[in-house]
Amino acid sequence: MRFDVNLSILFTELPLLERPAAAAAAGFDAVELWWPFSGPTPADRELDALADAIGSAGVSLVGLNFDAGDMASGDRGLLSARSTSRRFRDNIDVAVGFAGRMGCRVLNALYGNLADDTDHDLALENLAMAATAADRIGATVVIEAINSHENPRYPLCSSTAALEVVDQVPGTAFLADLYHLHRMGEDIAALITSGAHRFGHVQIADDPGRGQPGTGGIDWTEVFGLLAASPYTGPVGLEYKPVGPSADSFRWLKEYT
Repeated sequence: MRFDVNLSILFTELPLLERPAAAAAAGFDAVELWWPFSGPTPADRELDALADAIGSAGVSLVGLNFDAGDMASGDRGLLSARSTSRRFRDNIDVAVGFAGRMGCRVLNALYGNLADDTDHDLALENLAMAATAADRIGATVVIEAINSHENPRYPLCSSTAALEVVDQVPGTAFLADLYHLHRMGEDIAALITSGAHRFGHVQIADDPGRGQPGTGGIDWTEVFGLLAASPYTGPVGLEYKPVGPSADSFRWLKEYT
């Protein structure tokens, strides 16, 4: 099983451009990122600097979020509200272009919090536009469920809800974030057993706490065994908040894998 490191939540002790090298030093050959810029259309020099940092570290980019707004302030996507739709559309070609340049084949589109101007039909239209653009580079757009305890206005809070969206937009797949799903009380083992063929990407953190495996109550021996035996063959993204320094948070790998 191949693991990658989400550099938007791990190695945040370091500036962004130093994180790919830190991931490589920790033994990883793949990374993923939330949209790392403050807007949908960063300057070419910013994209070049990030590409150079990833390339120089010798790691591959295996996952990238579309612009999801100000995540630190609580935004969780832009594609479903009329007031933010244009910003999402402005980002499509930029994100897909960068993904294509880096050989990245998974692009995560966060649906967006419910608002007065939320429009589900518009969301599906925007997802279809993103999926069409992603298809040009052989990439898949993934849709994830996020737990409502921490994100009460995010409408896709179950695998069923996320898969209903996937079913309506060709070229999309399910991002199985096992932390969020477990937080919502879903049976992770049953989901992997019955639904791994629909996974476009997998992300993990322990529950409760969202720390590294071994800090919560999820049975990772079972989870990793089921994933290894499942039709899903992609990487597993480490999207946890490290308990302690990031570089010290990977000791669980020897215990659970």
